[in-house]
Amino acid sequence: MSYDNDNKGSIWKNEKREKDTHPHFTGSATIEGVEYWVSAWKRGDDASDKAPALKFSFKPKQERQSAPAAPAKGSDFADDDIPW
Repeated sequence: MSYDNDNKGSIWKNEKREKDTHPHFTGSATIEGVEYWVSAWKRGDDASDKAPALKFSFKPKQERQSAPAAPAKGSDFADDDIPW
C-alpha cells in the first residue's frame, strides 16, 4: 500500500530567519500533484508559538517553462528556413 501525500504539507520553525520579512515557518506541500515550497508568517507579534494564526504563501518548486516565442515576421528564422 502506498502513501498518498497529495493535498498535504508540513511546516517547521524557520531557524534561518534574519529579518522581519523572512517567514516564521517554512516547509513544503503537494497540491493536485504539484510540489510547492510553503512560507508562513505569524499574523501578530503576540501570536502563540503553540497555535499561531498564520498567513501562507505557496511557490511551485519547479516553475513552469513557457513555450518559446514564435519568431517575428521578417526574422532570419522563419519556419520556411528550417531544412527538415
